[in-house]
Amino acid sequence: MKTPPSPGPSLPITGKGGKLTIVCGIDEAGRGCLAGPVVAAAVILPKDFDPTGIGDSKKLTAKQREKAYERIVREALSFGIGQCTAEEIDKINILRATHEAMRRALAALTLAPERVLVDGLAVPNLHKNCHNLIGGDALDVSIGAASILAKVTRDRLLVAYDTQWPEYGFAGHKGYGAATHLAALDKYGPCPIHRRTFGPVAQLALRF
Repeated sequence: MKTPPSPGPSLPITGKGGKLTIVCGIDEAGRGCLAGPVVAAAVILPKDFDPTGIGDSKKLTAKQREKAYERIVREALSFGIGQCTAEEIDKINILRATHEAMRRALAALTLAPERVLVDGLAVPNLHKNCHNLIGGDALDVSIGAASILAKVTRDRLLVAYDTQWPEYGFAGHKGYGAATHLAALDKYGPCPIHRRTFGPVAQLALRF
């Protein structure tokens, strides 16, 4: 698989008087899964960061993501990870949980950003200078980097969960609604990390 084109440098980073602005990119992973947390990452990159190999995490192979992950955490000026558990998702709904995971990721930064770029739709009360970009993980390198950190972090969590509940095959499908996952749900019912308010899980949970 060829690496897709990398996004460009972080979008407008100059403020008043030409002063450089500290830009943070934010993205999430796992919003559409049936199990596990939703994970968000916030990343502040140096202005001379090489965007090669960085982009939408879904278009990279696992090996490419791991390689990019190591470089991002090594070279980033600051990064933060936030997550909301399946229990929290069931309590407040996936949209609010995704936004809360993003707030937690932003709060975990050790450097205060002056401008925040978030992938997708606008997130209320995230930052006073926040801008949303549809398809931002393919347009801005800081969002692309956040996409990779969120995806790799979540994938590693699901691999760890696989050792606790091997019957569900979390290491393979990462909690998404794959046929093997649905078959395991049908046979064993939901486990503690399943999102019980999500349709397929809710329907099967009634039987157990």
